[in-house]
Amino acid sequence: VQLQASGGGLVQAGGSLRLSCAASGIIFSTNAMLWYRQAPGKKREWVATANRADDTAYADSVKGRFTVYRDNTKNTLYLQMNDLKPEDTAVYYCHAPDWAIWGQGTQVTVSS
Repeated sequence: VQLQASGGGLVQAGGSLRLSCAASGIIFSTNAMLWYRQAPGKKREWVATANRADDTAYADSVKGRFTVYRDNTKNTLYLQMNDLKPEDTAVYYCHAPDWAIWGQGTQVTVSS
């Protein structure tokens, strides 16, 4: 049972990144999947949720800029991040709450 996050990197403000989270060992299609992030010195915070249907939810801080979606044929969760801001700098984690597992995190750094 594993979540493998990838796609982070260094980008200038206003740029875009797409994060991926590949799941193995779980019944991906029937699970809600979430993205969280943790900035240095701050608590981990919820970013977005992709439920089983095309039902999504976002934190106010990313609404309108981030899009969460899933490809159940590939057991992969995505987070498309546009118009990135320096305050989006954090380690991003994917999470499968029904299985109580977390990905290892991928670093996103946005320069001003």
